[in-house]
Amino acid sequence: MSTRTPRSILALVAPGLIVAATGVGAGDLATAGFAGSKIGLTVAWAIALGAFMKFVLNEGLARWQLATDSTLLEGVARRLGRWAIVVFLLYLVPFSFFVGGALIAATGVATHALVGWPADPATAKLFWGAMGSALAAIVAFKGGFALFERLMAISIGVMFIAVCATAVRLAPDWGTLAAGFVPSDPGEGEPREWTIGLIGGVGGTVTILCYGYWMRQAGRRDAAQLATCRLDLAVAYLFTGLFGIAMLVIANGLPLEGQGTGLLVALAANIESALGPSGRLIFLLGAWAAIASSLLGVWQSVPMLFVDALQCLRGTPPVAIEALPTTRAARWFLMALATVPLLQASIGFAAAQKAYAVYGAYFLPLLALALLVLNGRASFVGVFRNRPWTAISLIGVLLFFVVAAVAGGR
Repeated sequence: MSTRTPRSILALVAPGLIVAATGVGAGDLATAGFAGSKIGLTVAWAIALGAFMKFVLNEGLARWQLATDSTLLEGVARRLGRWAIVVFLLYLVPFSFFVGGALIAATGVATHALVGWPADPATAKLFWGAMGSALAAIVAFKGGFALFERLMAISIGVMFIAVCATAVRLAPDWGTLAAGFVPSDPGEGEPREWTIGLIGGVGGTVTILCYGYWMRQAGRRDAAQLATCRLDLAVAYLFTGLFGIAMLVIANGLPLEGQGTGLLVALAANIESALGPSGRLIFLLGAWAAIASSLLGVWQSVPMLFVDALQCLRGTPPVAIEALPTTRAARWFLMALATVPLLQASIGFAAAQKAYAVYGAYFLPLLALALLVLNGRASFVGVFRNRPWTAISLIGVLLFFVVAAVAGGR
């Protein structure tokens, strides 16, 4: 019987870890942080539910791609029509602006909290945010998938250990935390908005689609590899859920003012008073790794998503996954993603974060509907069609966000 080495295990779950590292970052750290500050531990159930929903959606995407050897966008264009791709592009472009602005702002804030220079927080946010964006663009443009994979593996290790260890050392009220896994109504207005944003934003939204490209880059095309995909997705969303809950614990009860520097500075100050300077440094390193990996993951993957959508809209033959990042459209989109969102910095980190978390949450029911249709027929995916539990889960995702949208509009 052969035994697996740590390196082979890492390779086995690498695409899932990349999904976790990309979706975790600003989505979990900031959204869970603000939610923990404003609502407390009573919304732990929202993080667990969000992680489960993302697993169901990504598992459906993996089944489609392994059964058809085509991306989900290719399937949508072929089976539902190109009009759906037009709708997706109209969604993707502004979403990229929101997520890009939140990530650049978060990178600037995290780096300034760690190094303390320059002294003015607003200047530091723009300077370090721009530097981080430029470096991530260079890695995405020149680094290749192997370097990207290594950087993401290191980042998720640092951020998970640092942030979860910090939460445990703060000795939370475990009874209150356990009670928070029982679903409850957070209340009208902002608490409900943050809860929906927590479910939708934690673990990523549109970036769920990027798992298909990372599957291909990892060489997964055989239908027999579905079990491997399920394993690495289970690991990914276990990491995602634990990280989000840790952030909820760390921010619980803190009076955050909702400014860019407010979140990390307040959290770091609270941790330093409880755990000392070393505890503060460990937390900030984990937070920085989470945000930097999310920035890098989005910069590496979203341009590929954009190019794939354009090809589906034009009806041109698909480009090999290895060549997607080198296309002219991907390069131009990457340049725009790395620069245009800098204009968003003036609206404030909390506003940008909530905008992209809530805005991104409305993508999830559309994805659930697409998977219900595409994976619902044996003529499309054969034996990989939706089983009853999968169909019920996808209908649940769809209904949850429809009800949430109706309730939020009252």
